[in-house]
Amino acid sequence: MIGLAYKKDIDDIRESPAIKIMDLLNYKGAKIDYHDPFVNEFRNLQSIDLTAGNIQEYDSLIITTDHSEIDYELIGKHASLVIDTRNIMSSVKKPKSRIVMA
Repeated sequence: MIGLAYKKDIDDIRESPAIKIMDLLNYKGAKIDYHDPFVNEFRNLQSIDLTAGNIQEYDSLIITTDHSEIDYELIGKHASLVIDTRNIMSSVKKPKSRIVMA
């Protein structure tokens, strides 16, 4: 998951749709990590570093918050599949990733 905060560039997670998505995926048995520069820890998880190596480890990335300081070019270059709920990947030129708008 990319972004847990309710909206861009804040640390407020109240009413965040990302939490509901995480809960549904957990229920289905998915292994979930997240990256959010404004939310360092949530429940029993720590925000992971957004590196090429980390990105490549995951089957898919879901962008739920479009923080300004996230490197979307890096995501587009190294992710297998990106599910974009914020239409932020439309600004990435020639991504190698498969992009699905949701």
